Amino acid sequence: MSIPDDYVDLFDKRSFWHVATIGPSATPQCSPVWASFDGNHVRFGMTRAHQKFRNIEANPAIALSAIDPDNSYRYLEVRGTVTSIDDDGDLAFINSLSRKYLDQDPFPYHQPGDERVVVTVEPTSTTAQG
Repeated sequence: MSIPDDYVDLFDKRSFWHVATIGPSATPQCSPVWASFDGNHVRFGMTRAHQKFRNIEANPAIALSAIDPDNSYRYLEVRGTVTSIDDDGDLAFINSLSRKYLDQDPFPYHQPGDERVVVTVEPTSTTAQG
């Protein structure tokens, strides 16, 4: 399954993606992230200290959604499975997203001791409107 061609542009825009995971008490947890799409997989970054990191380690099922910043009635939801969590020790991934979302490089909010990772999601289904 891939992203519908008509909606790939949402990854080129400064769309904020809301990531939903399932927590340890089987309750949902949702938070916004920056994301990219490589043609097959959705990727986003975070630190190992975040609750969503622990949630994904326990349960790789995930959903992401974004509203088109140019048309609030157009959106895409992606459901899928986390296929890998890779270290972003050199900050290359977060710096690339910072260029896209903030026009800044390097990422200005990195803190010493942050253990940044890149999460890769294999889409299994999508819902779109607009």
